Amino acid sequence: MIFVTGDIHGDRERLSKTELSMMSAGDTLIVCGDFGFIWNNDSKESQFLNRLEKRKYNICFIDGTHENFSVINEYPVILWNGGRVHKIRENIFHLMRGQIYEIEKKKIFTMGGGEDPEFDLHENDDLTERKEIPSSQEMLNGVSNLEKHSYKVDYIITHEPPSKIRDFLLLSSNKTLRVTALGAYFDELSQQTEFKKWYFAGLHIDKFISDSYAALFKNIVSVEKKEEKKGFKK
Repeated sequence: MIFVTGDIHGDRERLSKTELSMMSAGDTLIVCGDFGFIWNNDSKESQFLNRLEKRKYNICFIDGTHENFSVINEYPVILWNGGRVHKIRENIFHLMRGQIYEIEKKKIFTMGGGEDPEFDLHENDDLTERKEIPSSQEMLNGVSNLEKHSYKVDYIITHEPPSKIRDFLLLSSNKTLRVTALGAYFDELSQQTEFKKWYFAGLHIDKFISDSYAALFKNIVSVEKKEEKKGFKK
């Protein structure tokens, strides 16, 4: 089975055997960004990843806005289930931007990254130097890959939501609504692509938005079963 969860930020309890007791051999867990276990690149971190490697299921993650991209990019790139990944361990993979994977006969489109809401954007900032923001080439590659699949996938997994979804969720808050190129890109993909469910995690909430969109944080949901309402906001 395929399970999806939100930002982990290096919280080991989120990947404890108790927390993941529903996982079985051959299953796949996908983290929607801000994985956090590839950061210091030290022996303590490596030992923890080695322990995760002993598990009989796959642990995959897309990148978020808080990642050590320099360390992640040092890992070898291989082809895995139809898409390019950084291979962290035998069962741990970084799902790269704009790729489509076929996992358990389900097609999954991924696009990590986004704009850090804590980053104070100035007029003279060079966005090309900010590795957390997907490049125009990565977004074009995503469109090209979707085109090869006739713009039809089972699931879309991103760190940030489309702008229309973000704006809807932030309407009752005091946060500033800001249009981004990535948000507009996702808006367009949502119109052009046929999909069953779009999962994202950047807003740190667990909430069903509609039958097509779900915000994740601490909840772990199965893509193949109707998610339980426990832990989700209405």
